[in-house]
Amino acid sequence: MTDISAADLRDTPLTTALSERYLSYALSTIMARSLPDVRDGLKPVHRRLLFAMRELGLDPRSGYKKAARVVGDVIGKFHPHGDIAVYEALVRLAQDFAVRYPLVDGQGNFGNIDGDSAAAMRYTEARLTEVAQLLLEGLDENAVDMRRTYDGELEEPVVMPSAFPNLLANGATGIAVGMATNIPPHNAYELSLALRQLIADRDTPVAALLTHVQGPDFPTGGIIVDGPDVIRQAYETGRGSFRTRARWEEEKLKNGLWQIVITEIPYQVAKSRLIERIADLLNEKKLTLLGDVRDESTELVRVVLEPKSRNVDPAILMESLFKQTDLESRFSMNLNVLDRDGIPRVMSLKDALVAFLDHRHEVLIRRSEFRKEQIERRLEILKGYLIAYLNIDEIIRIIREEDEPKTFMMEAFSLTEIQAEAILNMRLRSLRRLEEITIKREFDQLSAELAELVGLLGDASQRWKAIDGEIVEMGLKFGPETALGKRRTTFAEAMSFTDVPVEALIEREPITVICSDKGWARAVKGHDVDPNEIKYKDGDGPRFLLKAETTDKLLIFATDGKFYTLAADKLPRGRGFGEPLRLSIDLPNDQDMLTLQVHKPGGRLLVAANDGKGFIVKEEDAVAQTRSGKQVMVGREDAKPVFCVPATHSHLAVIGENRKILIMPTEEVPEMTRGQGVMLQKYKDGGLSDVRFMDPAEGLSFPFGGRVRTVADLSPWLGKRASSGRLAPVGFPRNNKFAKE
Repeated sequence: MTDISAADLRDTPLTTALSERYLSYALSTIMARSLPDVRDGLKPVHRRLLFAMRELGLDPRSGYKKAARVVGDVIGKFHPHGDIAVYEALVRLAQDFAVRYPLVDGQGNFGNIDGDSAAAMRYTEARLTEVAQLLLEGLDENAVDMRRTYDGELEEPVVMPSAFPNLLANGATGIAVGMATNIPPHNAYELSLALRQLIADRDTPVAALLTHVQGPDFPTGGIIVDGPDVIRQAYETGRGSFRTRARWEEEKLKNGLWQIVITEIPYQVAKSRLIERIADLLNEKKLTLLGDVRDESTELVRVVLEPKSRNVDPAILMESLFKQTDLESRFSMNLNVLDRDGIPRVMSLKDALVAFLDHRHEVLIRRSEFRKEQIERRLEILKGYLIAYLNIDEIIRIIREEDEPKTFMMEAFSLTEIQAEAILNMRLRSLRRLEEITIKREFDQLSAELAELVGLLGDASQRWKAIDGEIVEMGLKFGPETALGKRRTTFAEAMSFTDVPVEALIEREPITVICSDKGWARAVKGHDVDPNEIKYKDGDGPRFLLKAETTDKLLIFATDGKFYTLAADKLPRGRGFGEPLRLSIDLPNDQDMLTLQVHKPGGRLLVAANDGKGFIVKEEDAVAQTRSGKQVMVGREDAKPVFCVPATHSHLAVIGENRKILIMPTEEVPEMTRGQGVMLQKYKDGGLSDVRFMDPAEGLSFPFGGRVRTVADLSPWLGKRASSGRLAPVGFPRNNKFAKE
């Protein structure tokens, strides 16, 4: 064990030590593992995989080698991490359903779109693709910087020369510490058009670039249903999401029958789990329009959906599936990458394309300078050869007779050391006259090429013209007429889901809604429920009993003046006591429910407070979209809501705590969407006791002496809104409540 002296110890607060080490870990994860480089679109593990395969000679025209051999070289020479992680990275680069333009040509089982894993690395084989060759092109020509590997024995490229816009063409995904990246794949031909546009005009805005780059082009196809504004905003900011749907078609059968065939599914959705989800929803009776689902896929996707009835609209059926399954999926874009300085930042589409062009410009300069140095060196040698041919006899004599022929030749013919060394290394067969002619021809050709390179290096416009030519050539390789370059993902406008009837999502069946006095709610099937057989928890009892259907919405009006909305099909089923409604709505603990009723589209409700103020609200305006409810009646310190009844008749009858009744025309009560309301009945003391809508022609009925008494002439109580009214007729109930209809 090594001895540690006191001088080696440093007193550091724990928080400082932890933060320093965590920061180092975070930076290592961001820069060396999770985020791709904007120039070549590769993470370190992918870059090392391609470089190792190149070193093994696995070009597209060579044979395959075992994936285990590749993984072994990668972790042994360049990437000291786990072999499983490296192999998974290799597998993904070979999956044509995961990568738009595969960089690895795999042979064997590399997994499938169902989500099955690849075979073990000892069984699979791999080599590079033509696309990968474009990324590696120029590595031998000093196109990029090299650095020492982790053990210092070898060198590896810092970045690939990348003659292919891999970052946007293949996309990337990764999670670092405190940040993440998620870039969708795009069509290489469309990218080439946008790159050429930027070469012609660097000030081209993103909106103009989108005339070329329509949007993501996923390897699994599908249909993007977002509008142009959504797509433009995503590419301008580098952040956004794309809503992708499966591609489907209606297939006609005999006898007027039909079925739906899904041929493409959204990107990164496992087909087997998708079908399992559809089957589960079928078993739960949540897909009422679907009869059956089966998978008839081979290498091509073919998922067959059978409707429950031939009268079903195929578009409505698919909309219900899009809403409830991964047949519609969102791809969230976060174009977070490392720039040329290794700094992570979120880029727009234009920023990423410009960074690629700047990298290609730098690579062109470096390759041109490398080639220029090679040509200058070769021309120097060829000049020496030509001098030797002109003085061949003297050269032979010097070699035969002089002790230091190299030094003597350099002095006699003004040769450089390189020229003298080349002459001494010439073979005798090279002294033929024909060889001299060949050398002169090569000298002339290289001189012409050197002049072109000098002109290229001295003129930026020539360099950008050369880059433009490279991009044109790349675009032709992946043009829309090629199998690999043809766009797979298309665009369409989605049907508005508000146009889809609720019956498409929920199986309509009768239910009885039971709500206890303490707010425990449940639903039982059917309408023939005996109230006497309903059981409640100890200390609890009945409060609301409603006949409804599973497709209904339930409206709750509470003492805080808010309406809360519940879907009837979401209520718990079974023989238990149900669940507290407060789990489904955010009703404050100091507030209580006043009413629970079935929402009737087109209906109107009277809401009233205990001070006698109220108004009518349309039921559509009372439906809440969130758990927190919708404020309709604005509360006051001296009053609180107490009634919510359907506005069903021509007149409204109200009675106060002073036992005075007022019957007014319903039309005098204003219709509002929110507020305190207007005075329904005027009081000197007390407040509102009860309200009821009625038809004066039917009279006012109430229990009296064991019988029902009906007052036919109601003229004494008819009046204008906000009047005081008249005392109730003799025998009216002492609780000041109207008889319920």
